[in-house]
Amino acid sequence: MRIGEFDALSAAGAERELLACCAAPRWAREVAAGRPYGTSFALHTSAHRALTDADLDVAMAGHPRIGDRTAGGVSRVEQSGVAGARADVLTALAAGNRAYEERFGHVYLVCASGCDAADLLATLHARLRNDPATERGVALRELAAINRLRLDRLLATEIPATDSPASGSPASGSPATDAPPPATEEIT
Repeated sequence: MRIGEFDALSAAGAERELLACCAAPRWAREVAAGRPYGTSFALHTSAHRALTDADLDVAMAGHPRIGDRTAGGVSRVEQSGVAGARADVLTALAAGNRAYEERFGHVYLVCASGCDAADLLATLHARLRNDPATERGVALRELAAINRLRLDRLLATEIPATDSPASGSPASGSPATDAPPPATEEIT
């Protein structure tokens, strides 16, 4: 869908599309209410700013565990790097998920796109050393990165196939030219 099509959706339609990106109703309502955006950059910026700590618990409830073979839809695609992992790595990832959930009380949330199981396991072990407040901030930044990727997929038809970052002339709205602050920055 193009940004103009997203802007033209009913409020309920826009919220439905946003909830497919992030299961946080307050966030979806706020982002939908900010339309029209006119550009993907404006949508991304609004989505980034609208995401708060208040959205984290409900959003995490909508995410499967990393390595969960029953994960479907977009989560399965995002976690595809885990699919071919060795059995010992998958076992360690399952044990790490349990340890993480015991320590922090929620699912291990990480932007898994482009990562293999070993990378995700190493990240999980490193994050287990965080105190709860630090980890909550990390999880929120990871959620923002996941949301950005999912919004990019929602608007994927906006970027013509002939334009690419490598060509030196990315399409308007491409992540290479007009992205909001990266997920590693503080979300305010």
